[in-house]
Amino acid sequence: MKKKIEELEDKMAQARLGGGQDRIEKQHQKGKLTARERVHFLMDEGSFEEIGMLVTHRSTDFGMENQQFYGDGVVTGYGTVNGRLTYVFAQDFTVFGGSLSETHAEKICKIMDLAMKNGAPVIGLNDSGGARIQEGVKSLGGYADIFYRNTIASGLIPQISAIMGPCAGGAVYSPAITDFTIMVENTSYMFVTGPNVVKTVTNEEVTAEELGGASAHSTKSGVTHLTAINDVDCINKIKRLMSFVPQNCEDKAPSLPYEVGEEYREVLKGIIPESANQPYDMREVIEGIMDEDSFLEIHENYAENIVVGFARLAGRSVGIVANQPFNLAGVLDVNSSKKGARFVRFCDCFNIPLLVLVDVPGFLPGTDQEWNGIIVNGAKLLYAFSEATVPRVTLITRKAYGGAYDVMNSKHIGADMNYAWPSAEIAVMGAKGASEIIFRKEIKAADDPVQKLQEKEAIYAEKFANPYSATQRGFVDEVILPEDTRRKLIKTFAMLENKVDQLPKKKHGNIPL
Repeated sequence: MKKKIEELEDKMAQARLGGGQDRIEKQHQKGKLTARERVHFLMDEGSFEEIGMLVTHRSTDFGMENQQFYGDGVVTGYGTVNGRLTYVFAQDFTVFGGSLSETHAEKICKIMDLAMKNGAPVIGLNDSGGARIQEGVKSLGGYADIFYRNTIASGLIPQISAIMGPCAGGAVYSPAITDFTIMVENTSYMFVTGPNVVKTVTNEEVTAEELGGASAHSTKSGVTHLTAINDVDCINKIKRLMSFVPQNCEDKAPSLPYEVGEEYREVLKGIIPESANQPYDMREVIEGIMDEDSFLEIHENYAENIVVGFARLAGRSVGIVANQPFNLAGVLDVNSSKKGARFVRFCDCFNIPLLVLVDVPGFLPGTDQEWNGIIVNGAKLLYAFSEATVPRVTLITRKAYGGAYDVMNSKHIGADMNYAWPSAEIAVMGAKGASEIIFRKEIKAADDPVQKLQEKEAIYAEKFANPYSATQRGFVDEVILPEDTRRKLIKTFAMLENKVDQLPKKKHGNIPL
């Protein structure tokens, strides 16, 4: 028995070494942790239980039968993250460059199946050269098996992808289906076709970093939701993100203990400028309303005219969607609509209440927007809010004009409670534009058209550039003082905590993708 135990211990020691000490050192020289080190930092101390440690590939082509490594390039298993059951896979770049084989894929699929059965999140730590070309279609089939499970798990359990090295070709579609993607700056990249192919096809010179690095995907494409400066920072951001989301679609988002006290916030009184055309930072409103230092912004550097993210209100996890007057005056456009819609749907999947902060002058006009589908993309945000059954609360801080008023969680599309500050302006359009249309003949015939426009603008503004017409009709439930906002919202979300709302029975809707 002693010999058999020694044999097992030897195999386990080999598995822990991955591709060997030399390759581990090369990984460290690149500023990257190994797969096992990443799992160690992610999971609670002593909680990780590995599955499939001694798995090896089955390939016998191209001399592969002479290259066997236990684990086959991926560490898989389960444990706890901040005390909560979590499944994880970490691709090991020291073994065949982390390339995906048939057995590599089977290991990932096994823990995804367990995660779905047991209602727990899956975290994927990606660091792979792509499909193992020696295995041909078996590797491609492995990717498809993973993609299928990503899709079935979507909306059932949270799925988080960390890109901690290369992720190219077909491999990118698994992270794309998951809920959140985090990329490490300077050491990770994602693209369907690499720089060499791009040069061959388009004659365009581009580096891997420029084509698919963390900066490109966090600012230009919106593929990644968060970026990290190194592997440890990436893992810490995963843990923080996890603290806002539940275990599964049947669970509630975790709350922290909180004792309600003096909830008035004087700082909120001075945020809205006197001039309706002067910008301000909506993040100041968020910070004034939510628990201190609790806001985790998602897609911070992409479509900056809308702000989305998680925060806590009296200890409760809340999803925030807010127009950002500091960027493009807070207008809705193609990218901000997609960004907002995706976030709303995640929150609705996982029972996270929504707070919507509105200061929107409308949709961005122009041929670029129209030709790039502002109609269907704007409809995505409208659809997402309309379909959401979680508690939904809206606060209009200033402008709510035109169709954008409807889209931004108005009472008409199912919002539970709608509030406005006294500075709110709810109208079809701004006073100047409306006056130019309504009083066009009078202004044109006046001795002083400029003065006449100003007079008519003042009349229109007095009648419509306020929240009271909408309040009289019940479209706004209450006009509240800015400093009383936090107290009011704490009570509102507590009142809505047990909200039950059912959509009509159907297979699924057809969102305008």
